Amino acid sequence: MRIDVLTAVPELFASPLQASILKRAQQKGLVTIGIHNLHDWGRKGRIDDYLYGGGAGMAIRVDIVVAAMRDLSARYGPYEEVIYLTADGEKLTQKHLNTFSLKSRLLLIAGHYKGIDDRIRAYVTREISIGDYVLTGGELPALVLIDGVVRLIPGVLSDIASALEDSFQDNLLSAPVYTRPAVFEGQGVPPVLLSGDHQAIARWRWEQRLKRTAERRPDLLSAGGGAVSPPPEPAGASEAPSHTALPPSPPEAPSKAAHDTPAE
Repeated sequence: MRIDVLTAVPELFASPLQASILKRAQQKGLVTIGIHNLHDWGRKGRIDDYLYGGGAGMAIRVDIVVAAMRDLSARYGPYEEVIYLTADGEKLTQKHLNTFSLKSRLLLIAGHYKGIDDRIRAYVTREISIGDYVLTGGELPALVLIDGVVRLIPGVLSDIASALEDSFQDNLLSAPVYTRPAVFEGQGVPPVLLSGDHQAIARWRWEQRLKRTAERRPDLLSAGGGAVSPPPEPAGASEAPSHTALPPSPPEAPSKAAHDTPAE
């Protein structure tokens, strides 16, 4: 997959793209992410101008953005989705991310200042917002979208089933998770998780997902028409690890790197 981003502030992308899953996905050649400075297409670096009709702020010129879009399309081939990150776009959902992850080339356009001249909408395929609030620009929303898409690419995560069981994949929140110690300051792990009974564990997790969604996000159940898919079949005893009791010797706590290391 290739993801290109047009932005007025490319330096905002440097740190997030060079850490954790996003860094390793690029190193493994699973995704190429190109960050392109809109100022490179501006006359003497200037990309914005005053608003017609007056008012505070400056807007990015549509001719500069479209010129950049056409240059990138000529360089890398046509994009399957051209996504404009804007506060009045569709609210980003897991369904969007699933769809975008199946594409081979995406172009993201991050607005800044007062936004981009409204005529840009004639040149994009999607307009996306990440929530009902205002940020300085579209760079952080673009990073949110990139992170959500890249983790769904096969081979990025060590266990793709982990991504498929995440919150929102099927209009349900995730079940609660526990790790060592088995008891902490009087709080114990639910006994079923220590039972070794994989069917009971799968059933408990499914019930917890339903309960948590009903309590915290009932709108998700309404969005799904009140129907949810049946619980998944649990893995066989030979496939799934069993933690039936405290280990004979305390192992090291799982590290952050172990949690987000993709498959080799």
